[in-house]
Amino acid sequence: MSRVTLAGLLLAILIIVLAAGAPLVAPLDPTAQDAGHRLTAPDAAHLLGRDTFGRDIFARVLYAGRISLTVGIGAVALGAALGTSLGLLAGYAGRWIESLFMRAVDLLMAFPSLLLGLVVLALLGAGLDKMVLSIGIVLAPPFARIVHSATLSLTQREFVQAARGLGAGHARIVVRHVAPNVIGETLVLAGVLTASAIRIEASLSFIGLGVSPPTPTWGNMIRDGTPVLLNAPWLAVAPGVAILISVLAFNLVGDGLRDLLDPRLRRPKPRRAPARISPAATSRRRTAAASNELRTSA
Repeated sequence: MSRVTLAGLLLAILIIVLAAGAPLVAPLDPTAQDAGHRLTAPDAAHLLGRDTFGRDIFARVLYAGRISLTVGIGAVALGAALGTSLGLLAGYAGRWIESLFMRAVDLLMAFPSLLLGLVVLALLGAGLDKMVLSIGIVLAPPFARIVHSATLSLTQREFVQAARGLGAGHARIVVRHVAPNVIGETLVLAGVLTASAIRIEASLSFIGLGVSPPTPTWGNMIRDGTPVLLNAPWLAVAPGVAILISVLAFNLVGDGLRDLLDPRLRRPKPRRAPARISPAATSRRRTAAASNELRTSA
C-alpha cells in the first residue's frame, strides 16, 4: 500500500470517527439558536464560529457529516446491489435481455449525474431515505456497465465452461463462479463513487432538495453562508473544506483499491542481484576441486 493510499484511508477513518462521535467531540446542540451571538468569529469556545442564527458551526459540520456519510455509503450500497445484479444478468443471459438492460443503462448514463439525481429526487420528494434512493439509482448504471463487461469475459473462461460441462445450473454458475470474480471491480468502483455520492448530496442540498432544515448538511450550510460570504467567510468555508477532504479521502481509497486488486497495476518485486564472488574465492574452489579429483584417481 502506497503512502498516498494510506493517507486517504486514515483521512476516511478520521472522518467516519468524527461523524460517529459527534456528540462527544462537539457537545453543543447543532440546532440551538442564540440570536445575541450571530455571526461571531471563531474563538476558543466555538472553534469555527457561529452562523446567522447563532448556532455552533463546528457542531453542525460534524453532525452534517453523519448525513453525508449515511447518504454516500447507503447510496453506493444500493447502487452496487442494483447495478451488479443487472450487470450479472445481462452479461450471463445475453441475447435480448442483454440488449434491453444495457440500452437502458446507456440511456441513464447519457444524463449528467446531478441532473438525473435532481429529476429522480423531484419525483420522489425530499427526505433522507428518498435522497439515498435517488442517488443509488444514479450510481447503479456505472456498476452495471463494469460488471457486465467483466461477466462477458468470465463466461468464456475455462472454469465456467468446465462447470457447465459438469452439469452445474445457471444460478450456481453465476453465484459460485462469476459473482466472486467481479467483487474486486465492484469494490474499486464503490470507493470512487462514494466520493461522487457525497458531492451529489451536497449539490442537491445546496439547491434545497436535501434534508429539511434545521437538520444540518454540508450543502445547506454552504447555501446559508453564501449571502454573508464576504463578512463571515467561515460559514461557507468550513463545510466546503469538509466536502473537499471527504471527496479526496474516498478518491484516494478507491485508487488504492484499484492498485491493490488489479494485478496489471501491481509493481513487480525487484530481483536480487546475484552475489559477486571474489577471485580469491574462485581460486580456492578450483584448487579444492583439483585436489578432490587427484584423491579420487589415487
